Amino acid sequence: MLRECKEGTLLDIIVTPNAKKTEIVGRDVWRNRLEVKVKAPPVEGKANKEIIKFFSKLFGDVEIVAGEKSSKKTILIRKPLKEVEEILNSLI
Repeated sequence: MLRECKEGTLLDIIVTPNAKKTEIVGRDVWRNRLEVKVKAPPVEGKANKEIIKFFSKLFGDVEIVAGEKSSKKTILIRKPLKEVEEILNSLI
C-alpha cells in the first residue's frame, strides 16, 4: 500500500466514485490498498480532481502517477514514508 521512492512516497488506493462524501473508508487488506470514496462522478476527470484536492489537504504536493482511468490508482506524495504513515494512522 505504501512504498518509498526517490520523489517521496507512493500510495496505492482504490476509489469508489459517486459517494455521499469524500473520505477514507479504511484499508483493503486483500488488495493491499487504501479505500477512498469520492463525491465526484468518474467522468471528465472529475473524480481524479477530487482525489488530488482531498489528498492535497492531507499531504500537500500530490499527483496521480498510475491508474488515471481505473479505480485502482497510485498517488505520489512528496513527503517521507514515515510522515505519510503517521498521518494515515491518525485518520484510520
